[in-house]
Amino acid sequence: MDTSPARERLVVIGGDAAGMSAASQARRLKGPDELEIVAFERGHFTSYSACGIPYWVGGDVSAPEELIARTPEEHRARGIDLRMRTEVTEIDVAGGRVRARDVDSGAESWTSYDKLVIATGARPIRPDMPGADAPGVHGVQTLDDGQALLDSLARTRGRRAVVVGAGYIGVEMAEALINRGYEVTVVNRGSEPMSTLDPDMGRLVHEAMEGLGITMVNNTQVTKVLTGEDGRVRAVATQDAEYPADVVVLGIGVRPETTLAAAAGLPLGAHHGLLTDLAMRVRGHENIWAGGDCVEVLDLVSGQERHIALGTHANKHGQVIGTNVGGGYATFPGVVGTAVSKVCDLEIARTGLREKDARRAGLQFETVTIESTSRAGYYPDAALMTVKMLAERRTGRLLGVQIVGREGAGKRVDIAAVALTACMTVEQMTALDLGYAPPFSPVWDPVLVAARKATRAVQQPT
Repeated sequence: MDTSPARERLVVIGGDAAGMSAASQARRLKGPDELEIVAFERGHFTSYSACGIPYWVGGDVSAPEELIARTPEEHRARGIDLRMRTEVTEIDVAGGRVRARDVDSGAESWTSYDKLVIATGARPIRPDMPGADAPGVHGVQTLDDGQALLDSLARTRGRRAVVVGAGYIGVEMAEALINRGYEVTVVNRGSEPMSTLDPDMGRLVHEAMEGLGITMVNNTQVTKVLTGEDGRVRAVATQDAEYPADVVVLGIGVRPETTLAAAAGLPLGAHHGLLTDLAMRVRGHENIWAGGDCVEVLDLVSGQERHIALGTHANKHGQVIGTNVGGGYATFPGVVGTAVSKVCDLEIARTGLREKDARRAGLQFETVTIESTSRAGYYPDAALMTVKMLAERRTGRLLGVQIVGREGAGKRVDIAAVALTACMTVEQMTALDLGYAPPFSPVWDPVLVAARKATRAVQQPT
């Protein structure tokens, strides 16, 4: 009589960071005799760096293969039944199964599961306006999107590009198109680029973009995409002007791709992302997990749920999910909202709350801004940087940091990220034993200079 335990089946929807990290970790913990793993991916690629797409488009990365961490063949060699170009169209929670469609043939079939991982990612926001789906208008979220944009650039005779939106993707794509030799205009509905920063810090990014030759149009919203006789984009229109365009890139952010989850009745949050517990299990569902850009996460500073689409989080989610699916135990406690980017040689970093985030959370706070240098002022190539810091009034708890500067500025935000995670006060930060030598820092690191100034500010009587 066979007394071996029945083999379970794990189904994974989505073949990028969260999904394949979960599948790989589960496979490390349970062999094929214990756990069958079936993964569905509707695109042509798996386990790739979406963050690297602007650098591929701009020519810093020569081919999409350089952005791929693990190919479908490598996943299959590890005992994962990975089905490419296959899109899941329905989740039957009550029946414990998913319906999948072969993208090329249209054939459909059902696959049952004992455990399910939803890692459907996010989708670029396409504004609801005439012409948004015209040829030559591109969102950039996947390697397939990046290839479609490059193909479009190759077919385009003109050299005028309009980027709609000035978040991370918008700013990075604007620089990539400049590197490609395009005349670039960025149309941004905010007062300054990089709305993840406060406007005073975003102004520094604005100046750097103009220094690259990018035309910035702020406080303006695109109302329609105009097309030529061939149906292809020829311009974008606002209420006041038209901006000629041979290609348009949408950089106005992403939304959680939770269409399947919503149709299945799974719980969504205020930002339309899936809600999970600390183990990344979908709330109220014992055998369903979710991770990556399709979920909402806890902001450890404000205590509120947020949607943050970053590969760092997605990979961590996948590790947590795979550990739990594989019989172990792991949790994802939350985030502090750390991100870093660049425009040419200007480094842009932030963590924690902006001023409007702190107000929304009902916090009373002080802000300070300092200018310092990346190295000792007398050392060659010392570069200016600006550090802005938010701290809670009276308690002195660190709430957020934004840094804009040249080489050596961006990764200093990690000091603040650790301090936020540890719930440190700005006064405690002033005593941090940071590394010092003239080629790396002034005697007082710029982050600590800001912490000293913030300490004085929060101690002032109100």
